[in-house]
Amino acid sequence: MAKSSVYQSKTSGNKGVINWSEEENQIWAELYAKQLPLLKTRACSQYMEGLSLLALPDDRIPQLPDIDKVLLAQTGWKTAEVPALINFGEFFRLLANKQFPVATFIRSKDEFDYLQEPDIFHEVFGHCPLLTNPAFAHFTHTYGKLGLAASKEDRIYLARLYWFTVEFGLVRSKANPEKLEIYGGGILSSPGETLYALESGDAIRKPLKAIDALRTPYRIDIMQPLYYILPDFDYLFELADMDIMSLVNKAKGLGLYPALFDAKKQA
Repeated sequence: MAKSSVYQSKTSGNKGVINWSEEENQIWAELYAKQLPLLKTRACSQYMEGLSLLALPDDRIPQLPDIDKVLLAQTGWKTAEVPALINFGEFFRLLANKQFPVATFIRSKDEFDYLQEPDIFHEVFGHCPLLTNPAFAHFTHTYGKLGLAASKEDRIYLARLYWFTVEFGLVRSKANPEKLEIYGGGILSSPGETLYALESGDAIRKPLKAIDALRTPYRIDIMQPLYYILPDFDYLFELADMDIMSLVNKAKGLGLYPALFDAKKQA
């Protein structure tokens, strides 16, 4: 979690409604129009099914109470309006209570293709569709409970697992196992990384092993040099049921892998 933000979150008024400006709604509309065509052939089917269930507007920023109605009905989750940045403790507390944090600001046009901070497009368009899926919802809930009980040091290791799954994960297609698809919200909400993650010859793509993800450094301000691949989407159930904290202890003993980038800002 970054310590400061250049953005100012908005506060909801009556019944959880936020008054977005015409410019802010226009940025959402442009992001939506650019990203949806890219994802139709690149996102996993579970994401596209969730997107259909949420029925997000394409011309304006959606209101969180409308999203909550769908999430609660599907998996018992809801969103939580938060400032631009929150600390690890609050992040894990929310996830442990089936509340997904949504920062109530939207990126500027200068950061249209890639944003280091999670804005409402990232959280809602990138993550919320998959929270309608039982496997993704179960993994995220389990992760939150583990993180809430973990030490400060262990949370840093857990953050790497989250980064390489929920944020920047790839998965083998349900219809065609030879094809890779996107499920990580950091990719799904980034026009630039959507193409890079699947098509760049520079990126490394490896099958996911939890112990490897826990030991892999990452940076938040670059296209990812490495992506981990789920064998299938329901593997998230199996991953959630592993003794993850035992793997964290093992990872601490083994140490981190060498970074695939300049070590500045690595996590």
